[in-house]
Amino acid sequence: MRTTTLGTHGPQVGVIGLGAMGMSFAYDMTTPRDDVTSVSVVHQALDLGMTLIDTADVYGPYTNEELLGRALAGRRDRVVLATKVGLEAVDPTGGPGGSPLVRTNGRPEHVRASIDASLRRLGTDHVDLYQLHRVDPQVAIEETWGAMAEAVAAGKARHLGLSEVDVEQIRRAHAVHPVTTVQSEFSLWSREVQAEVLPYCERHGIGFLPYSPLGRGFLVGRFTSFDELPRNDMRRRLPRFQQDNLRANLGIAAGVREVADRIGATPAQVALAWLVAQGPHVVPIPGTKTPEYLADNAGAANIRLSPDDLADLDAIPAPVGARYY
Repeated sequence: MRTTTLGTHGPQVGVIGLGAMGMSFAYDMTTPRDDVTSVSVVHQALDLGMTLIDTADVYGPYTNEELLGRALAGRRDRVVLATKVGLEAVDPTGGPGGSPLVRTNGRPEHVRASIDASLRRLGTDHVDLYQLHRVDPQVAIEETWGAMAEAVAAGKARHLGLSEVDVEQIRRAHAVHPVTTVQSEFSLWSREVQAEVLPYCERHGIGFLPYSPLGRGFLVGRFTSFDELPRNDMRRRLPRFQQDNLRANLGIAAGVREVADRIGATPAQVALAWLVAQGPHVVPIPGTKTPEYLADNAGAANIRLSPDDLADLDAIPAPVGARYY
């Protein structure tokens, strides 16, 4: 797979990464987890050159890091390993629809304890990228970021990243310690970052990691009706997946498929190639727990969209409905 660097001074990675969350958390929780298959998917990702693998302590909580720890045993030197801190699950069923109730926690003492716990679960002495999952509104970002910078000074993390932040928050963090990456939802389904955050990252040599780059499966045509969503699945609580909104948004998936059919690719490959075409600093991290979808996603690295293809995709209308509750 082609490679790029995470920002100006970050590590080299494949142009497509892997988000591990869905292997343990959030999607289709009624179906039992298949850890054996998930481990094989991680191994396959590395073989395909998808060297950036992203997780977080809150996924599970904790079980996703433990899964990756098992999957990466004996393979640690082949992966650019990223995890996150700053969210904690305080009630496993107290959130919307019986989901985990999660809150922000950016207190420095929480960061200091969390990095050590993450390293134990991941079975490593350092992570390559340690990210602030969400900014805690009760704690100055300088305090949280300073504690994360301590992890770098102690050799427990190589680089630091932010998630779902605005430009001012990036500036404030960068004044304390360099920001290597910013992670936010970004796809043809969610393009808000194009206004300010993405251009700022490009100007300042910061890598950008789009999560949910396939619109949580919508862009690839996986769901055409609310009733097709698994029973215990976070998408059932999201406004864009409610029946009226979902029906109104079907044209977005159709626009992606039209380009895919024209160039002989899959919708997933087109959606990911559109992101890669936004600049060498953009590295999408699609999540999957199946070998077939993984191979499909990896194939996006070989897709070169023409100016006409990009123009057609850029012209796809914005979705109906808010991203979150």
